[in-house]
Amino acid sequence: MFYFLIILITILYIAVLELSKNILISWIIAVVACAAMIGYRAYCKKKYDARRGSVFGNIHGYGPENKRRDMRIRAVGALFLFVLVMAANYFFTKPPVRRVPVVDNKKPDVTTVVTIDQGQLTGVYNKDHTVKAYGGIPYAKPPVGELRFREPQAPDKWEGVRACDHFGPMAMQPRSSVIYDSLARIIGYHDYRLKFGDEYVEEMSEDCLYLNIFSPEKETDDLLPVVLYIHGGSLTTGKPSYTEYRGEDLAKKGVVYVNCAYRLGVFGYYAAEDLKKESPNGTTGNYGLLDQIAALNWVYNNIKAFGGDPKRITIAGESAGASSVNAICASPLSKGLFQYAIAESSSVLPKEPFHTFRYYEDAIATGDAVRSEFRVETSEELRSIPAKELVTTITDNSAMTVDGYAITQQPYLTYEQGKNNEKALLNGFNAKESDAFLLDDEATRDNYVELLAEDIGDYAEELAQVVPYNLPQRDQHIIIDKLGEAKGALNVAYSAMWFTYPHYVWNNYLVKQGIPAYEYYFTKTNNVLTNYHAGELPYAYGNLWRHPGLYDDSDYELSEIMQSYWVNFIYNGDPNGSYRQTDEPGDGIYNTEVADKPLPVWEMRSKGQDKLLQLDTTLQMIDDPNLEIYKVIDKYMDEKVNGR
Repeated sequence: MFYFLIILITILYIAVLELSKNILISWIIAVVACAAMIGYRAYCKKKYDARRGSVFGNIHGYGPENKRRDMRIRAVGALFLFVLVMAANYFFTKPPVRRVPVVDNKKPDVTTVVTIDQGQLTGVYNKDHTVKAYGGIPYAKPPVGELRFREPQAPDKWEGVRACDHFGPMAMQPRSSVIYDSLARIIGYHDYRLKFGDEYVEEMSEDCLYLNIFSPEKETDDLLPVVLYIHGGSLTTGKPSYTEYRGEDLAKKGVVYVNCAYRLGVFGYYAAEDLKKESPNGTTGNYGLLDQIAALNWVYNNIKAFGGDPKRITIAGESAGASSVNAICASPLSKGLFQYAIAESSSVLPKEPFHTFRYYEDAIATGDAVRSEFRVETSEELRSIPAKELVTTITDNSAMTVDGYAITQQPYLTYEQGKNNEKALLNGFNAKESDAFLLDDEATRDNYVELLAEDIGDYAEELAQVVPYNLPQRDQHIIIDKLGEAKGALNVAYSAMWFTYPHYVWNNYLVKQGIPAYEYYFTKTNNVLTNYHAGELPYAYGNLWRHPGLYDDSDYELSEIMQSYWVNFIYNGDPNGSYRQTDEPGDGIYNTEVADKPLPVWEMRSKGQDKLLQLDTTLQMIDDPNLEIYKVIDKYMDEKVNGR
């Protein structure tokens, strides 16, 4: 029994080491400690048996009772030492902090030198040399010290050749334990894999203003269209290295893909009157947004060196990244810097957005709360607070605001005046947008209206008539969801409020302006993110292959279609056309179109056409399932604005 217990404890302990990403030597130490315990136990038993069989042992009565007592004492002592060794092993073999390689292949080949105004740099090739990747290129000065809570500044120059082969650090943000993240991959994403080489924690730093470029290898000097992707995460979390929107595969299909980190949370969206006074532009509260615009400026000025066409830039983003894309479309600072926009699962165009946007006075009030929390009077004093302490703030800094510089008025007013910047829009949403955000809510017949009222106030009763509590439950749910008989209805209502209504508003504005808009509805189920919030990302950006065994042929076929739509749109502002593939080298022509393989037609939104393209095993134009919900939300929005 003792041997079994020690072996079981060791197996469980090694599982914890794996989930915590401790370095590999920790496994060896654990096995050695287990073997030592078993060996010591066997030694003690053998020694006792030898003594008991001797004349000395018989004279002194070294019998069964003595044996049990002695063995218990030795076992307790040995077990204490075993636990002590295991605890020390866990503590001293924690995963190191590293930056993430920009490509997956080990020891990648280095590209030729690229020269930009800041200096010279090299990137690395992916495994089959179809893509050149450049990671961790600074697009602004590190926003640290006196540059905290200030507009991004022009980046420093460097001497020599800079090796850009890793992503830059992720921005400062609240961070879960490594073991929690591993469990989330198991329970939520179902894509956890046991592999060697991932025994590290990604670097996080206030010095985070870096971007990454994925450019196709080509035989010609043709300049290709560019997409700048802005990650989501409620403006409080997220990172460019996330595998679901890596740019390698989209680049293979003929675009230059760029993504970037930007300041998050209190570092990116803290607002204060003293900051507004010290700013040469009279701005505060939108530092993360200004970072994104600085990245866009950098791309516009430098992307030609990487094979990109500065006159053909598309901005793209998902969730808070889509809200940011919408804000950039409304910002006078980005006029002329891009052509098209791709927005997945969010915008800030409702008259009073449900998230990622707030009134200026609310931003200032939150800023006051930040200073109060850290017991300082001024923002200058707040600059002296270490980043690792400031990031722990209990205040909510997850929204942009009207600062008079980056955003000059409520975004919907900019659209009503026709001053928005995008020339075409590809946008849409998923079937189960809100479900993962409502896991802790048990929705019952009794509390259903109350839960709706938290976001739609006095219109909760009317919304409950449109979305009755007894709607069927979702076809899938996460195991930790508290459910309740009204949970299906609650998920439908909040998906519409938080994520789909913003697209309804955006498309309607563009239809009035005569600007091309194409809207999708992603409903494809699978064994990973399925059609939850962000579930479309690995399809659209070609990263299903990073999750072997979890997607089937129908998923890969849909991904090829979606990537082709996205690339066509980046080229022409229209997703329609042919499938896209990697260019065939050797003919002296760069072309990724498959001429004899047209895509299913995606109809443009217009006054007589408000259907969405359903992205699933079968593609078809369908009605928006939430139109009746939007009518209630329209009333709520009008009342909120008129009441101010």
